[in-house]
Amino acid sequence: MEKWKNEASIVHFYQLMLNISLIILGLVLSFFLVRELYYIVTAALFGNTNVHDILEEVLAFFLYFVFVSMIVKYFNEEYHFPLRYLIYIGITGTLRFIIVNRDNAMNNLILSLVILILVISYIMLAPRKNKVGELKEKIE
Repeated sequence: MEKWKNEASIVHFYQLMLNISLIILGLVLSFFLVRELYYIVTAALFGNTNVHDILEEVLAFFLYFVFVSMIVKYFNEEYHFPLRYLIYIGITGTLRFIIVNRDNAMNNLILSLVILILVISYIMLAPRKNKVGELKEKIE
């Protein structure tokens, strides 16, 4: 019985450390999120005509936003990271890389295939309704 109490206290300690670390990470990412928003607003107000620079800042903003929302989702889902959010981050990051580094067409093609694989993975993870079960319920 003593062994179970020890293991439970160790798990509780590590869960507490993980939660504190994620809260600190969320605060740091929120700071960078606000900083990116500031850069976007100042670039728009002071007439930065390079669309790619502004688009790069917008995409960085959304990456920070996704990471912060993933941390929030972790706490909402009772200490669980859904795999689909990691796929969202992969798709978003790959799109950002393609938009920012648009010089090499072959790399863009390969990265587009990576996005296709991630989308297929997401479709395979998405919960499906049981069509056979629905049909049986309608017949009865």
